[in-house]
Amino acid sequence: MTIIDIWEQVRQMQQPWAPKEIAQVNDQVVRLALFDGEFPMHKHSNADELFFVLKGQILIRVKGQSDIELTEGKMTVIPKGVEHSPKSLEPSYVLMFEPLALDSRGD
Repeated sequence: MTIIDIWEQVRQMQQPWAPKEIAQVNDQVVRLALFDGEFPMHKHSNADELFFVLKGQILIRVKGQSDIELTEGKMTVIPKGVEHSPKSLEPSYVLMFEPLALDSRGD
């Protein structure tokens, strides 16, 4: 069993939009990413994706729906098949909970 220091992982993050796997639970993975700017619209046809804002603030544009604004300590689940585009309102650190096989960049 390993103890993971999330804040140490945050200190090591330098590259925006390059998620780093920090833990695996069964067939799920926890990835940490630095969001800075906007990521292109994309979807995941076969899996939901959970976003948890650890530090900062993000906006998730959702095709055909209202935008989702998340601040520190807030999270949301984007259902599979829903086109979305995360955007940081400031450099932000986000935990993503998703299947291990999921490509975070989308289909």
